[in-house]
Amino acid sequence: MRLYSKNQVIGIVLVAVAVTCIGAYGLDRVLPNGIQGVIASVKYDKGQNEANSASPAVIADDESFNFSTNAVNAQLVSTDTSNYTQDETQNISVYEKSNEAVVNITTETVGINWFLEPVPQEGGSGSGSIIDTRGYVVTNRHVIADATKIFISLSDGSQYESSIVGVDAENDIAVLKFEPPKGSLLKTIPFGDSSNLKVGQKVLAIGNPFGLERTLTTGIVSALGRPIQTESDTIIKDMIQTDTAINPGNSGGPLLDTQGRMIGINTMIYSTSGSSAGIGFSIPVNTAKRVVSELIQYGKVRRGSIDAEIVQLTASIANYARLSTDKGLLVSRVGSGSNAEKAGLRGGTDAVRYGSSRNSTVIYLGGDVITSIAGQKVESLTDYYSSLESRKPGETVEITVLRGKQQIAIKLTLAERTN
Repeated sequence: MRLYSKNQVIGIVLVAVAVTCIGAYGLDRVLPNGIQGVIASVKYDKGQNEANSASPAVIADDESFNFSTNAVNAQLVSTDTSNYTQDETQNISVYEKSNEAVVNITTETVGINWFLEPVPQEGGSGSGSIIDTRGYVVTNRHVIADATKIFISLSDGSQYESSIVGVDAENDIAVLKFEPPKGSLLKTIPFGDSSNLKVGQKVLAIGNPFGLERTLTTGIVSALGRPIQTESDTIIKDMIQTDTAINPGNSGGPLLDTQGRMIGINTMIYSTSGSSAGIGFSIPVNTAKRVVSELIQYGKVRRGSIDAEIVQLTASIANYARLSTDKGLLVSRVGSGSNAEKAGLRGGTDAVRYGSSRNSTVIYLGGDVITSIAGQKVESLTDYYSSLESRKPGETVEITVLRGKQQIAIKLTLAERTN
């Protein structure tokens, strides 16, 4: 420990007081718009807060610790935009416009106790957006998966039990409905347009990460058109990649443009730790608009399908059938009078049993092999569902099939998918 004489201590105090006065005068001269700069010392003493003098703090082992800070004599929250940068003003505006339309979604599931009895237990949580004043909320399907009860919490702290209007597993979208009190006017988030997004465009996300309600994060569009495979092995096309911080609890919340319009639904992150690593993905709002509309109207999404029994090719099937490819969909059977039969699609005739002894099934070899649908290459069932995801029953598409060693194009009218 270094020791000082009495005269040295007095000298140090005088120098410190002079520096403080000069600093205060300097701040008064340089801060713009007449805002005064002050030197403040705040004393914290075992739970009590009181103002202290501007003189240097004396620190002792058994006393309080004094913090010296530079404070500006201005209100923290102000409508005067001159106090904020243009970017800050934009962030504040979007948040104030949209945050009350973002809800916190919590679920209740059923578990089994030690006596093998079903008991209710806390489920997951996520976010959602109010899209209609009648109480419609859009979120991710995985947010409400396996839920027996779903609760929606609003910005004013009120909570309502909701019902499921419809879910779409292929796009991980769900629509919920709750009954708002009579006479209340819910704030909603308007749909934007995701077709004109540009890489580098600023975006904002509002959600409930880790249960922290209505949290705002900002970033940019990092990439567009990402095909992302979900946990259920479906592929969501044209996903928006963003570096906006998205964490557990953000799922189902809105991705917004600088006008406060929804351009995506925050869905997943790429992370080795489970927390945001700067790579998040959002469902484009144009997909959501189409899906949500059908879920509200029909309770499901109506999609087109090829009305034939198809089997994904494997190397063993291709070798046994002596096919020239092991990629594509084998047409096993074509229904009599079906659209597929009318289009000229051919099924197989050679019945064989395929699979393990317990789970074997009969398939028919010798039929066409579908290799593309509407110009999209098809190598698996995942590709098949992806190529028809936005196609409606009654729509005509061109498919390419391998028949023997020939590639043949067929125009086929889609039937409605039944499952």
